[in-house]
Amino acid sequence: MAYLLPADYGNYGLPSGTTPDWITAATALINSYCRRPDLNVIQYEERLRVVSGAQTVRLSYLPLAPLGVAVSPLVAMQGKYGRPRRGELPEVMMLEVALAFSLPGEWTAIDPTTVDFDSDTGELTLPWNVLGLPYNEVMVTYTAGLSEIGDDVKFACAQIVRNAQAQPALNASMTKMDTMQMKYFSSSLLDETVMAMLRPYVANRLG
Repeated sequence: MAYLLPADYGNYGLPSGTTPDWITAATALINSYCRRPDLNVIQYEERLRVVSGAQTVRLSYLPLAPLGVAVSPLVAMQGKYGRPRRGELPEVMMLEVALAFSLPGEWTAIDPTTVDFDSDTGELTLPWNVLGLPYNEVMVTYTAGLSEIGDDVKFACAQIVRNAQAQPALNASMTKMDTMQMKYFSSSLLDETVMAMLRPYVANRLG
């Protein structure tokens, strides 16, 4: 969905005669820069490795936000137990029991309601199992994005259009703006102001 509607053009410094293809191309360029399919709230699935000795992971797409009538952005989770190193469990008997019941290498469901999360940073704090065996991988299905497109994204979209229209190779006689043309000129269209506005929404660790 385009991040600016015709009714918004005047509020963000665009002439009323701006054609929708400019906005569509600018929206696609924003999504490409942020390395995500959309800035609206949609569902993602990530497989993440848990650092040995840690009980936290950080999701790539922010901010975490519930979709529709859901109350939590965490939809479903699975964890894979690792075989602990020598000394990580206090007793050999405890280790044998843990290995027998937790099936290291197999995925097991994690109740999302037992996971603490920070919507702004995407950090999840995982629960310990009853035997104290840690996870070494998790699979997380979650929702993230903006429930309402804010002024920062709208201003960024309008600025990209203005930058594009100032490019002789993009302006004037074009009857339809092509997304690939915008991508070709992305280094000049995405100026420092635009990148600063979009920085909170760029996917972490991806690409």
